[in-house]
Amino acid sequence: QVQLVESGGGLVQAGDSLRLSCAASGHTFSTYSMGWFRQAPGKQREFVAAISWSGDNTYYADSVKGRFSISRDNAKNTVYLEMDSLKPEDTADYYCAALTGGSYYYIDDYDYWGQGTQVTVSS
Repeated sequence: QVQLVESGGGLVQAGDSLRLSCAASGHTFSTYSMGWFRQAPGKQREFVAAISWSGDNTYYADSVKGRFSISRDNAKNTVYLEMDSLKPEDTADYYCAALTGGSYYYIDDYDYWGQGTQVTVSS
């Protein structure tokens, strides 16, 4: 069992940067791959980024590639999402999730989810 708590969301202007954190409980964090998803009002939750358990491999949605960076610190049981050059269309609730097996991109394959943190980007 893993409990996930996101933080770092807020209101920023277009072009600004923001770093989200996701703190995990439990001593098995390093065995999970981790992902970030987002859900804008009235839209389905979508994949943003993922990172393998070791941190060696990362994956990104085309819409954020080159602007967002996912990383993890297994010693701190934390995964991060660095978001640069933010756009109004990045406005959403952002969720982190833990994956034991399956596709990094497929929402239903993730086993544990946080409660989300809100990111609002004004133009």
